[in-house]
Amino acid sequence: MSDDKHSSTDGFLTQDYEEWMSRLPEELWDIPLSNLAIPGSHDAMSYCLDMKSPMVQSQPVLIRLLDRLFRCFSRPVILRWATTQHKSIGDQLHMGIRYFDLRIARKPHDSSNYLFFTHVIYSHLSVLETLASVATWLESHPREVVILSCSHFEGMSAKVHESFILSLRKLFGSKLCPRMEAVPTLRSMWSNRWQVLLSYEDQSAARYPELWPAIPYWWANQPTAQGVINYLDRRKAMGRPDGLFVSGLNLTANLCFMVLEWDQSLWTLSQENWDQLSVWLQKQTPGYSLQSLNIIAGDFVGPIPFCPLVIALNQRFLLHTT
Repeated sequence: MSDDKHSSTDGFLTQDYEEWMSRLPEELWDIPLSNLAIPGSHDAMSYCLDMKSPMVQSQPVLIRLLDRLFRCFSRPVILRWATTQHKSIGDQLHMGIRYFDLRIARKPHDSSNYLFFTHVIYSHLSVLETLASVATWLESHPREVVILSCSHFEGMSAKVHESFILSLRKLFGSKLCPRMEAVPTLRSMWSNRWQVLLSYEDQSAARYPELWPAIPYWWANQPTAQGVINYLDRRKAMGRPDGLFVSGLNLTANLCFMVLEWDQSLWTLSQENWDQLSVWLQKQTPGYSLQSLNIIAGDFVGPIPFCPLVIALNQRFLLHTT
């Protein structure tokens, strides 16, 4: 393999995935984003969970009680199983991630206006400071497009939603792609200088033309690669949604599994199952067929060689259409 980071390794992709969208062949510029293969990050901000934060209120009462009574034991366990990413959002962007699963909430009894990311507990990085870094990155990568999926919104009133949405509009400004019936193509995004497709999973989104509705996420809720594969194959057999959608290539462990596998973590579980998942992944194809995939979201997208495999699927699409 050549040391030149711009050398071609598979026909049109390069070893440098920081600007992979802008380097796609022109034949793919007029394909809707919903028909391309796009690498995504499941629970993208879980790399910065705050061990000292309260537990998210939607967690079962018994779990929250045990955490309150035995925090010195519970928090290391929570961190092992709630952490799905090891790389910062900036690193994820550089590696090629273009879809971000962002779960947002307001801490209970917090007098500040800060919002945080969540996965069982809260992050120590706030939402707006993180998204400001995404906006800065986009400035230096004008032909890259990101899909931000904001959801959950625990503890947020209508007033907080309105304030947050106004902040998002101010932050991304003209980079926001307005909601439309048809999913845009790369060419249309570039010609209009749009770089952000912002999905907002709340009814308040309908009042704002810059916000897109919730993006369907196929979640297997399984602790094994075979369980995830079986679930995704069943969903594929029923046909894909019309627009953007996410196939979750991520494992999930319930409380019983965590107790039985007490010496494991989500990271070790993901490592053990990656080979089987990657074999399945490389057989997939984006495009227009009922069984094609679109956004594919994974865990530990840096340590595991996830992005190159997803991006390479676009070449399979070209091969099937020529």
